[in-house]
Amino acid sequence: MNFISYWWLLVVLIIVFSGLFTVTQGTVAVITRLGKYQRILRPGLNFKIPLIEQIYRRISIQNRSVELEFQAVTQDQANVYFKSMLLYAVMNAEEETIKKVAFKFISDKDLMQALVRTIEGNIRSFVATKRQAEILGLRKEIVESVKLEVDHVLEDWGYHLLDLQINDITFDKQIMDSMSKVVASNNLKAAAENEGQALLITKTKAAEAEGNAIKIAAEAEREAARLRGQGVALFRAEVAHGMTQAAEQMKQANLDTNVILFSMWTEAVKNFAEAGKGNIIFLDGSSEGMQRTMKQIMALMQMDKQ
Repeated sequence: MNFISYWWLLVVLIIVFSGLFTVTQGTVAVITRLGKYQRILRPGLNFKIPLIEQIYRRISIQNRSVELEFQAVTQDQANVYFKSMLLYAVMNAEEETIKKVAFKFISDKDLMQALVRTIEGNIRSFVATKRQAEILGLRKEIVESVKLEVDHVLEDWGYHLLDLQINDITFDKQIMDSMSKVVASNNLKAAAENEGQALLITKTKAAEAEGNAIKIAAEAEREAARLRGQGVALFRAEVAHGMTQAAEQMKQANLDTNVILFSMWTEAVKNFAEAGKGNIIFLDGSSEGMQRTMKQIMALMQMDKQ
């Protein structure tokens, strides 16, 4: 009798301990009783009624990622190939959210298929309204449009779209080659325009520099001419002053002032002979020529004196 009691006690303990289980961190367990939802259990050691309650599903509330590759067609019938990464997670660990996640889809495979098809459909709808030349510059707009549309659907499933990254956008080889040629030709055009602008600037600066140099040289020549004129005028004034003083002294000494003119004449002839370098100067060496020259010099002196 005691043996039978121990046996039943052992069976009861086994049944009780079979109701104990653990829920790992980052997951939530969904418990059903006789096939009907009963409650959710949090991470740690938990208990369910043996034989009556079952763990229907363990749901991870951690972030999940999936890579997508698909094709879309633009408004001008160009094939576009996308490679993207989708990051999503359960919206929160509240009971209503967990119930949506647990019972909306039969399995994670069905959820993934619906999620991928929803993302692809939204991107294809957006791309179909744009031209091929616009797509590469609309990466950010594509992501924002998809997030706006898909978030409402995912929230109804108990999920939230954390991030969508479009890592690569490509076209058919023929289109890629033509785009490369367009880029290359635009680069050549920009280079030619830059070179032309640089040449224009260089020539303009050179012309400005040459003009400034001519202006500076002209200013210097004008200043030099002014100084030379002042020097000649000063020289003439000094000569006239000296000759006047000499003439006054000779008058006081009762000497003929024509001696001064004769001296100037001989000094001029001497200077022509010594300093001449092949240039020909015709002088009238007769007495009449000398007298005529002397009269002209005296007339000039008289004008300077007046």
